[in-house]
Amino acid sequence: MRARLERSGDDFVLSVTREDVRKLGLVEGQEVDIDPVPAPLAPPPARRYVNGFPVFTMAEMAAEMRRLGPDFEPPTVDWGPDVGSEIINDDDPR
Repeated sequence: MRARLERSGDDFVLSVTREDVRKLGLVEGQEVDIDPVPAPLAPPPARRYVNGFPVFTMAEMAAEMRRLGPDFEPPTVDWGPDVGSEIINDDDPR
C-alpha cells in the first residue's frame, strides 16, 4: 500500500485511497500505526570512464588493496632526502 504525504496548514496528512481504506477495514478517525521505510540518502555516483577505462578514486583503490590483502600492497619506495620545496623549515616565522 502506498500513501501520499501532504501538507495541511502547519500539519502533514497521509492520504490513502478509498479502496485501500476498504481493503484494510479502516474507519474515519481510527488511529493506525505506520512503519515507514527510510528513503535512500542518495544514488551512488555514476562511474566515470576515460578512453573506455573506469576512473577510480584513491580511497576506492586503497580499499580494494586492503580487501585483497598484503600481497597486493605496493612496495614502499625511498626517494632519498627532501630537496627544494619539499624541505619544511619549522623555524620559518611565516
